[in-house]
Amino acid sequence: MPAQKGKDLLIKISDGGNGFVAVAGLRTRQIAFNAETVDVTHAESAGRWRELLAGVGVRRASISGSGVFKDEASDARMRQVFFDGDILAYQIVIPDFGRIEGPFQVTSLEYRGDHAGEVTFEMAFESAGALTFVAL
Repeated sequence: MPAQKGKDLLIKISDGGNGFVAVAGLRTRQIAFNAETVDVTHAESAGRWRELLAGVGVRRASISGSGVFKDEASDARMRQVFFDGDILAYQIVIPDFGRIEGPFQVTSLEYRGDHAGEVTFEMAFESAGALTFVAL
């Protein structure tokens, strides 16, 4: 796969209907998938090597991003979603890979401003249920 443009990695929030709209003003975005392991090593494990139980453990996805809000509506929407503790449907588009959809909760919302620069934000999301993957 050739190199991809970072701007094409999109985080979208449900528009309340059947569609999604991009989380406004993001300059950087990241998604990470994690799975906990279940260790079933015992006294008779071959060579005392760790053994893991397949198909179990908790899976989760974490999303983070930072940028600048480009309009009052997107700023107000994300702030309200955070303060209400809402779990909403999100869509993450990974170019030439696929699309991940499912429920996420905003777990962190931070604002930062430098004296001679613009106000920026950072936000983090955690999966809150089953995710689906659709290959592109």
